[in-house]
Amino acid sequence: MMRSTALLAAAFCLAAPAAAQPGGRPSPAAAAVNAQQVVNEVRRVIAERYVLPERRPALDAVLAEGLSSGRYATDDPRLLAERINEDLTRVGRDRHLNFRYDPQAVGLFAGGGRQPDPAAYERQAQRRNYGIRELRVLPGNVRYMAYDGFDWTGDTSAAALETAMRFLSGGDAVIIDLRRNGGGSPAAVQYITNHFMAAGQPLMTFHMNGSETPDRTATLAEVPAGRMIGKPLYVLTSNMTASAAEEFAGHVAGYRLGQLVGETTAGAGFRNELAPIAGNFILSVSVGRAVLASTGRDWEAVGHAPNIATPVPAALDAAHAAALRQLAETATGSDRDRMLVLADTVAARGEGRAPALSLAAYAGAFGERSIMVDGDRLYYQRGQRPRELLIPLGANRFALDNNPLLQVEFAADGSRATAFTITPIGDAPQGTYQRTQ
Repeated sequence: MMRSTALLAAAFCLAAPAAAQPGGRPSPAAAAVNAQQVVNEVRRVIAERYVLPERRPALDAVLAEGLSSGRYATDDPRLLAERINEDLTRVGRDRHLNFRYDPQAVGLFAGGGRQPDPAAYERQAQRRNYGIRELRVLPGNVRYMAYDGFDWTGDTSAAALETAMRFLSGGDAVIIDLRRNGGGSPAAVQYITNHFMAAGQPLMTFHMNGSETPDRTATLAEVPAGRMIGKPLYVLTSNMTASAAEEFAGHVAGYRLGQLVGETTAGAGFRNELAPIAGNFILSVSVGRAVLASTGRDWEAVGHAPNIATPVPAALDAAHAAALRQLAETATGSDRDRMLVLADTVAARGEGRAPALSLAAYAGAFGERSIMVDGDRLYYQRGQRPRELLIPLGANRFALDNNPLLQVEFAADGSRATAFTITPIGDAPQGTYQRTQ
């Protein structure tokens, strides 16, 4: 088991600000607050701890202006938080700098301390399964993990991630989905990255709180689940992929461990601390700069561009198809043919290819089998069995979504399908079915 790591005072997580109540009305559960006291405390924390000293005066000035102009003259904590956050965002241009009303988050800090209470944070992380939302085997033995947060609590989170890494290691290729991942702890990034790199490789340099001595991380020797060096790796990204998630994406891109698929990441490259402010507020303040060892650069306000650019909803299909094509390069014979057909089917699902005829032209009864339209999708059903989605491959060819190696090809007379044939890839047709209605 990887050694236990204490909770870090400086997080690496993009915390989204809370929205105000509709119409700016106070919530019944929210107590009125003293806006001047709140703003003064925010100004103090920024003056002492914000990562860029040259930007502190502008941030202080906009907060002072908000007080003097009456912009912050409200006793509704949610509306006050929204207005302060708008000003910090406009002047700071820093995805980690934000302010919100969040009693739940404040509850993680014991006795008003600067670090979350370990027991409270552990309970919260455990409920999220330490960020691991889903593990799945995709066709072609491509292993998929949806990972929504780099939560780290030491041995408990390491155990959960070890289980996930063992699952991924059983695949011929790996997809890690960070499209909803707003960041977390560098320790969790280090733990996962260990599995795709050799031991002792430098990862990060962190310049924290004005210290002359930077903190550095590297891959570790101990990897209980085993390494996956050279295994095809695809990482899904979006403009919500931020902070620690961008660190991992940066290692993948910088060391060429795999490919990024989707959209350019958020560009939230600073390290931050969460500072509780009296009145159940949380200020996320940037306190450190993170530099990738692979490139010698940070990614603040820039992000990481994908190798395969695609709309975020289609990123999984694009990555899956790319992984299958990569695996086909080393396959032979029928295995290679099957892999390429499967890749084309998966790609077609993501691309939304148009069939030769209107969907209604395919619908009808074909003996005990039926083809039906529901919205903008076509379905196949045999008798009373559950219906199955058909993926258009182009022309009059389709594939079954739950079994892409089964293809359906229609024969058409003018503008209407008259029959269809179901054929397993690499095998003889299962049968041809004539239209009966």
